[in-house]
Amino acid sequence: MKKSENTPKIGASVPIRSSQYREESAAEIAAPVPVTLRKNQNNTQQQQKAGAAAGTGIGTLALALSILSLFVMPILFGAAGIVLGFVARSRGAQGLGAWAIGIGAISIVVGIFILPFF
Repeated sequence: MKKSENTPKIGASVPIRSSQYREESAAEIAAPVPVTLRKNQNNTQQQQKAGAAAGTGIGTLALALSILSLFVMPILFGAAGIVLGFVARSRGAQGLGAWAIGIGAISIVVGIFILPFF
């Protein structure tokens, strides 16, 4: 048997690479990271702030209606507070919307089940 010139000697300090074998190997890579422009990020943040400001007004109105429903017409004002609370949450005022929904629901429950006994 004749050794080819590409075959390294045993004990050589070079990696064994020969053209005799055609193997394919893959390297593990991370998922590609989406590249966004800072200009688009700034525009998105400004739009979110504007949306939250629009939702704050509706959230304040929803909270006011829900609190008013504790004293006057709980079914009507409570339902309006709940609906406006959901609208406020969808527009970015998470806290105000959640409080309006909770207080409106409590007002309706109290109005239907507790107040008729007094």
